[in-house]
Amino acid sequence: MALGGLAGQNCHCQWGLSGILIGLVVMAAAGVFTAIPVFFDYFAYQWYYALCWFWFGLGVVIFIFGILAELMQGDVLAKKAAAREIDEENASAPTPYIMIR
Repeated sequence: MALGGLAGQNCHCQWGLSGILIGLVVMAAAGVFTAIPVFFDYFAYQWYYALCWFWFGLGVVIFIFGILAELMQGDVLAKKAAAREIDEENASAPTPYIMIR
């Protein structure tokens, strides 16, 4: 169960895929915010560059953990078969529905 049961029994959390996508978004955002001082000469401070590198590094870490989670989890899109065998001796057709007026 995800989060030690806090997410409920029906939680099919996609930790790997979420980590990969969030990591890519954070890296892209860090790249866009780095492009502002490079191309437009706004916010050309050393602490601003340090923050951009920090966010890019955080995106890389999230991306790598997402890939690792996806590799350790296996094929999460393949669902297990949950079919039941019917008892052919006692099998009967479903009862037809009769509309009451």
